Amino acid sequence: MAIRTWSSSSVSVVAATVGTPSPAEGVPLAAVSPEGKPLDSLLIAELAGMLARLTCVRKESLPALPPGWPSNERDSRAFLQAFAGLTERQLIQANWAKFGGLFTVLGVPEDGLARFVERVPAMARRPYGLVHTDLGRDEVLIAYDGRPLSATGPAWTGATYGDPLYGLASHLVRMRYPDWQWDEVIAAWDQAVRRIKSAAAHGLAKDLRHYVDFERARAAYADVIAAASPQGASFGMRRLEAAAAEVRGALKSAAGSLRLARVPEDDEIARALYRWQLACVARQSGSLPQTAYRWQQDPRVPERADFPLAAVTRALTEEGAAPARRVFTGTAHINTVVQVPGYARPVVVRRKVCHKLRLERRFLNEHAVLAAVERSGTNVRAPRVLAMGRSGRGDMFAIHTYEGPPSCDEPPSHPVGGLLPAEADQLVDQLTWLTFTDHYALDPYAFGVDFYGALAEELVRLVGGLSPATRQLARGWGLPDCNRLRELLSRYMYRGVPRRPVLLHGDLSPWNLVRGWEPGARLTIIDWEMAMIGDPLYDLVRHMHLTPTRPEIRERLFSRWSRLLPEDCTKGWREDWHVYRSVEIIRSAFVDLDRLVTGDSLDVPNVSRAVDTYAMTLAGAMAALGLPGKLTPNSFLSRGL
Repeated sequence: MAIRTWSSSSVSVVAATVGTPSPAEGVPLAAVSPEGKPLDSLLIAELAGMLARLTCVRKESLPALPPGWPSNERDSRAFLQAFAGLTERQLIQANWAKFGGLFTVLGVPEDGLARFVERVPAMARRPYGLVHTDLGRDEVLIAYDGRPLSATGPAWTGATYGDPLYGLASHLVRMRYPDWQWDEVIAAWDQAVRRIKSAAAHGLAKDLRHYVDFERARAAYADVIAAASPQGASFGMRRLEAAAAEVRGALKSAAGSLRLARVPEDDEIARALYRWQLACVARQSGSLPQTAYRWQQDPRVPERADFPLAAVTRALTEEGAAPARRVFTGTAHINTVVQVPGYARPVVVRRKVCHKLRLERRFLNEHAVLAAVERSGTNVRAPRVLAMGRSGRGDMFAIHTYEGPPSCDEPPSHPVGGLLPAEADQLVDQLTWLTFTDHYALDPYAFGVDFYGALAEELVRLVGGLSPATRQLARGWGLPDCNRLRELLSRYMYRGVPRRPVLLHGDLSPWNLVRGWEPGARLTIIDWEMAMIGDPLYDLVRHMHLTPTRPEIRERLFSRWSRLLPEDCTKGWREDWHVYRSVEIIRSAFVDLDRLVTGDSLDVPNVSRAVDTYAMTLAGAMAALGLPGKLTPNSFLSRGL
């Protein structure tokens, strides 16, 4: 997708200035040498000479440049900023309303290109010249006697006036040379341009990589848009697999430039493209082909009278082309908010992100927990499960009621800075109601279980399952191995009368609490994947560990909790709450270290905040374990990972 510096009517002036051949005079290079195939040295030298000769084209012979184009015709970084601005407007901003949701699902940020340009350091000064930004194998004509004939007229659509080094970078990326041939191409260009205008090669070794990274980042956006462009009602497996492979290759090349947290696998990309194509066909034709969208209902969630199977199909259709503002990532799920015709409130389609496997083990099925909460008839505010199943390409989905604002276009609000006093009361009220939820059907063996012992043993299991690199670093910083950890945790064993087991949420972080959008509305608790049966004190203490909690809010939480919950759920809490606090600090020391080592989930806001304060977490864990700390916060920061 070419970025236009000049209008369409001005491109012919550029083409006439350089003299372009007719397509009838030769064949595209791609026809005789497909991408990835090496070129012979003579042809490389000819192409390098072609790019070098463009440096001699004077600005006066070209169409007028856009307003705001750099007036200093040697400022390389100013050219990069100007051309990146064109790319932002023409490629990203012009297409974000349509494709933004797909980019978000794939993990590509809207401002990735702008942030990359901000990070580029000062560059060497080079005299401007005419730059061909689209010299790939489809644009280079080869005469019937084997000579390169330059590019055809339409290929000059993306020509610009600026730093010649960008022309080399664009050519390297678009020509798809084998990696081992890059040095030969760069040397050929360097030799050719120094014969014509030596100043154009200044800083080649230092600055070329910045332009290559920029071009790869730009190509990632263009390739996703090209792959997602609707192509009728065809959903052929081969076409989807080929498009997914193309997109993954582009994202993998641009991962460093765009600072992508991860690159989705081919099957994830294929499923996202499949949903996108379905949504486009449905919107264009008003209906789906009979065989296009087949999904299989999960019998564990029967059809609901208030959300029939037809509504499920419609929700899945709307999901594919939802705009970016309705797609929420960063958790273990991709959550897409859609409005289904005939259904009053928005709903959210949830899909598991396959790579994000929680270190903590799940004990209960979320759909069963939410069904139990709904059946209880209590005042616990939680989503309702409307449907669950497998969609067209076999990936699992669940549809929940959306607990954010009534408008799909407004994101939910979370108490990331801590609870307000009224919200603290609301949370305790809901924890109180949870004690009346019948959980026997969820886990009939929960009664009589030693909850602390099971919790400690689960932490030991987690530590034993960490990656070898994480365990090695943990030992180096003084953290115990799983066997030693079991011994240390046994010191905290509660010896009194246990509290009555109840249904726990298990992960009351601020991102799992949604603020009400109306005055007086209560908090809603979402994401029940870590739900379990156990000690009600644990839910409250874990919330305080995961959420910034001021001392006065902590006292308010404990005071209201101890007054409202039944006595058999609160007895002995003053002696025991610090035990759970220590366990959570120790858990965080291992879990956050593993995230630092593996880079997993660092795009999640609460995770990034946790790892930023890891030095304090490590010190707290060592104190809780009664072990000498080997690193101070300052030495931790100086050594890093």
